[in-house]
Amino acid sequence: QVELVESGGGLVQAGGSLRLSCAASGRTVSSYTMGWFRQAPGKEREFVAAIRRSPDGSTYYADSVKGRFTISRDNVKSTVYLQMNSLKPEDTAVYSCAASYYYTATQETSFRSWGQGTQVTVSS
Repeated sequence: QVELVESGGGLVQAGGSLRLSCAASGRTVSSYTMGWFRQAPGKEREFVAAIRRSPDGSTYYADSVKGRFTISRDNVKSTVYLQMNSLKPEDTAVYSCAASYYYTATQETSFRSWGQGTQVTVSS
């Protein structure tokens, strides 16, 4: 129903910043609750951040990134962003965006469409 393509990953030093983008096709991102998840080698995928579908628009963050990461969306461009500041080596992972029809924002099983992911590497 919706195709998601992430971009913006790369290598950054600890304390630096990156902005990830997730472009959606098929429908505007406002029609979906959009989430960011990450997975490091040998670890399970974990929730990072999400923004509820319209008209709610509430944002949610994992405790580990709260205060450092910001999720936002541009409905005209149908793109969701994840601004990542004060990056730590522990943030190193493949970051994937996902779309859900529901208002539920933090449950991974609620997300039906997934992007391929973009690698974020934070050096010490």
